[in-house]
Amino acid sequence: MSQLTITNIPRRQCIPILYTRGTHYEVGYDVGRTFAAIIKNFLQLSGPLNNCYLPLYHTEEGRKIYNATLESVKRSFPQYVRELEGTADGAQVEFHKLFLLHLDDILPVVAEGQNSINQPIGCSTICVNEPDCEILAHTEDALSEVLNHYYFVSAHIISDSPQGKYNVTEERFTSLCYAGHLPGYTMNYNHHGLVFSINTLSAKTLCSGKTRKFGTCCQLLPIFKPLNKILSMLLLYSLARHFITRALLSAENFIQAQQILRDNGVGAADGCSVNMTFLKQEGDRLFHNAEMGPAMAGDQSQLNIFTASPGECIMHANKYLRLPVPEVTGLIIDSSVERMKTFGGFQTPRTVHDVIKMLGDTSAQEHTVFRENGPKDVIKTVCVGIFDCIRRTWTLYSDNPKFNAPLVVLPLVLKD
Repeated sequence: MSQLTITNIPRRQCIPILYTRGTHYEVGYDVGRTFAAIIKNFLQLSGPLNNCYLPLYHTEEGRKIYNATLESVKRSFPQYVRELEGTADGAQVEFHKLFLLHLDDILPVVAEGQNSINQPIGCSTICVNEPDCEILAHTEDALSEVLNHYYFVSAHIISDSPQGKYNVTEERFTSLCYAGHLPGYTMNYNHHGLVFSINTLSAKTLCSGKTRKFGTCCQLLPIFKPLNKILSMLLLYSLARHFITRALLSAENFIQAQQILRDNGVGAADGCSVNMTFLKQEGDRLFHNAEMGPAMAGDQSQLNIFTASPGECIMHANKYLRLPVPEVTGLIIDSSVERMKTFGGFQTPRTVHDVIKMLGDTSAQEHTVFRENGPKDVIKTVCVGIFDCIRRTWTLYSDNPKFNAPLVVLPLVLKD
């Protein structure tokens, strides 16, 4: 039998978890030190990083975009930069590679006007709000190299002084993390009772409105014309969605969650969909789907929130359903449309069993909900998670939930 390499490891029935406490840097360092091998392997395998982000990073324009975006993040959330620096130091990898992963498509879109990949990326989420079934269920779909390169981080972060633009002194959460990534952009919950998952959305233009706005001003001031490009870039760099969703892990209530997503004064550079609920809220159970769009014409993210009351359901994939944001064309939209069409063929889900059948469905001709038709598939469902708000559990499957038992059921531990 040939020896397995990092490029041909089959799907593993394994999800490691780290419990850690300390400052942002210390928690990041523990993550890097504990998962160093997984992080290094992922950096070797990542197609977008090696084929797009790094080559652009080594150009003059790419480095300007990188530096300006890093400075923008440092102004708003220096603690998360320190957290990522800790991860890089602990894993003994270059910081700029990890930060490039968090820039996502900002670099290629701003530098070259195009997304880095045209693949059916993205996740599917279903929220059921019935008297005896209150669940948020989510498929974590990603490029195939992410398979076997993720882990749980359960962290308690304590700071001596208020941190970042929201003056946070304590964070306690559990998050499913891609290797080398900050917590917050997959499935998560915090000790205040916020439960949320993320669907990637792909806006066609990332904050170009700010560039145009500045350019108009510069036409009135020809003396500054040589500085137009540099100054426009400085205005362009809003926050990468990864850092906004990382900040969301500190939210204590729905009002704070909206404040973080709007990010008044800066705004998001790109978009995503956030599915969330608060376990400790008073009154009826409410689920929310927040579509966040780039801060195009102002200094805050575009935001549209749909709330599902008892008896209602939320289903979302990777296409804007309500917010009028121009989107990229290609496989991410085609896949999202087909997965939502598949959902539409089922009766409205009312039980966990209904949701498992939907998230494990493989009947579509091209873009199935649960994705794994062969070892060469570019996109795979790397895991499936179900948050049960009544039982206060998080059930995670490392394979298709229609045919496999859960790998782990975690309790949702909240602050007293």
